[in-house]
Amino acid sequence: MGSRPSPGTSLNRAESSDKGQPGVKYLLNSFLASRRKGLSPLTLDFYTGYLTRASRVIGTTVTQNEITRFLDSLNCANGGRDAYLRSLSAFYNWLYSPKSGLNLDSQHNPVMWIEHPKMERKILPSLTQEQVKLIMEQAESIRDKSIVSLFADSGLRLAELSSINIGDIDWEARIVKVKVKGNKEGLALFGEHTEKLLKAWLAEYSANSCIWDITFDGISDMLERLSAKTGIYFTAHCFRRGFATTLAKKGVNELSIMRLGRWSSLSMVQHYTESLKFKDAMQFYTAIVN
Repeated sequence: MGSRPSPGTSLNRAESSDKGQPGVKYLLNSFLASRRKGLSPLTLDFYTGYLTRASRVIGTTVTQNEITRFLDSLNCANGGRDAYLRSLSAFYNWLYSPKSGLNLDSQHNPVMWIEHPKMERKILPSLTQEQVKLIMEQAESIRDKSIVSLFADSGLRLAELSSINIGDIDWEARIVKVKVKGNKEGLALFGEHTEKLLKAWLAEYSANSCIWDITFDGISDMLERLSAKTGIYFTAHCFRRGFATTLAKKGVNELSIMRLGRWSSLSMVQHYTESLKFKDAMQFYTAIVN
């Protein structure tokens, strides 16, 4: 996967194609610059990697047939093709919008009528409360325990948690203000145990702005070490799925879970809680059959 262009990358329009149109490098840099403020580093890396590998179908004169042939030529599963198409869709929807400044006719957008491949819908892994407890016990420091506890309590995304500033925390209400997808503000709740851990950590670390002495990548690496140490496979997002399933198991309705987890729709909440719904149905079935 290619690296993201730095904030100082030159967007020289002279980098053009033989036909006098803006070149691939210019278009990709412009697109990524338009996204940099509102997206997490992982999402930017996702776009950079897939669009760089799809550079032969990046341009102002690319047709729907060319993109379709490119997708059909890929030697990967439907999940990979869908990732390429999602990246290309984001790029071309930007390119054919006023935001690109190129005044292209939106009716000529080549991805407009391309259908996404059918995907196998898997039940996604999440973390139980018992697993979270074990992970927290194996965490090596107050800081790491605070991070794990806050993930589990709030369902925060990694990008949201890693950028929390000291002024974002309302200790009385146990609410933290975060930047969510689309560069919007959101609120997340945390419990009494997490409050105690955070205060203990901040007694050790005098935060002027960000409450952590560790970066986005550092937190990801710390979780990877904990995963190996405990023998429990998980990433930061497994806490988010566990947050949804734990609340559902306790009887919280899906609309409330959506709002508490800062999701924009119910569909992802429903996807996250599918495993729980199956277990409930299985218990109901067992009670009837036996």
